[in-house]
Amino acid sequence: MGAHQSRVRDKPPDHQHHEVNFDQFLILRAIGKGSFGKVCIVQKKDTKQMYAMKYVQKAQCLERDAVQNVLREVEILSSLEHPYLVNLWFSFQDEEDLFMVSDLMLGGDLRYHLGRDVQFSEASVSLITCQIALALDYLSSQRILHRDIKPDNILLDEEGHAHLTDFNIAAVLKEGELATSVSGTKPYIAPEVFDCGGGAVGGGYSFEADWWSLGVTSYELMCRARPYAIDSATSLAEARALFAIPVSYPTRCSPHIKQLLKKLLQVKPSSRASSIDDLKKTELLKNCDFEAILEGNAKPPFTPPRDHLNCDPTFELEEMIVEAKPLHKKKKRLAKQRSLRESIGDQDSEVDDCLTGFMTYNREKVLMKKERERKENDWEKELIDAMNLSGATCDNKEAASSSSPSPLLQENQQQQQQQIRKRQRSCHSSKLQVSLDSVQARLTTPTPSPP
Repeated sequence: MGAHQSRVRDKPPDHQHHEVNFDQFLILRAIGKGSFGKVCIVQKKDTKQMYAMKYVQKAQCLERDAVQNVLREVEILSSLEHPYLVNLWFSFQDEEDLFMVSDLMLGGDLRYHLGRDVQFSEASVSLITCQIALALDYLSSQRILHRDIKPDNILLDEEGHAHLTDFNIAAVLKEGELATSVSGTKPYIAPEVFDCGGGAVGGGYSFEADWWSLGVTSYELMCRARPYAIDSATSLAEARALFAIPVSYPTRCSPHIKQLLKKLLQVKPSSRASSIDDLKKTELLKNCDFEAILEGNAKPPFTPPRDHLNCDPTFELEEMIVEAKPLHKKKKRLAKQRSLRESIGDQDSEVDDCLTGFMTYNREKVLMKKERERKENDWEKELIDAMNLSGATCDNKEAASSSSPSPLLQENQQQQQQQIRKRQRSCHSSKLQVSLDSVQARLTTPTPSPP
């Protein structure tokens, strides 16, 4: 994991200026809440870029024995970058909280839209399935098992593109390794995951489990219900028995979407669609241009409302009224705490000792370093190509005097153009551009009540 982050008060002033910290963000609005973490919209003061900031109280993290999950989540996210993930940009901490700053998604999560009785069309479900499938294909290439695919963890940007979030229970699998713990949200857990619990003899599970969860999610979007009547109270034995019952499909499902859902909901992992190539074997997606989807060129049929924030409005009220340690009062609160500690002598707490491994991350610095290295490599390559071309000119003056470029030079130019296009696509996917005007337009209009 990353290096230990010293607390801000222990750093000299010149070092403080270069580290990302809470004071560099303007807090705009609370938009989400998890089991013990909260999310708000923020603006980075120097770049004016908009982000979502997730923060977790250190004390609650320790009380709920969730330290390792948080540390692992940041470690995993810092190694990932994909157009259909909610990418991490910064992570840091102060005396009270751990912070993770990520792409801002103004379209809300799929659970929110299901609760607003949005009727997703077959085209919408197909595109969302393809986008999350591309994310899962990428994750499996990085040996990462998400383990909690569900509508709550799929966020839409303001255009309606789907992005996967929440790696709190994700696992990194070594080559040939299987996961063995029963982890996830019960209605979306794959059969082979249930087989690992309750004394059952199971060999473990791998990346196919995430594709089952995607199948349950896609079914729910299409059919307005889940394929199996499993909830948090369902026992492992009851769940296993349900998987023996064939899934029923409502009449609104066309034969093509039904075939896709059936392939994702195969009880046997080896028979389940669990790759892009598998999806291309279905009638619905056999002619699908996944490259165009990856580059964001497929227009989503469903566009989230733009006149309000697509989230529960009570989050902001709770932050302002109920929350014992609201963010907007953090600066004064920490100043008093630091003054008190200085007066009685600085002491490390049990919480600080447990969270020394929390990774400080800055994607802006990472991208700047990569760009610098790229320019250095390009310069070195151009120098070598020039030297080779010069040598070829000396050996063959007649070829050098020709008006047409040499084949070697043409090939080098083509390769450089391909690299430029590839970098442009990478830069396009690395940061979702969200304007302050777009955020403010939503902040001024109250969120409508669900039907």
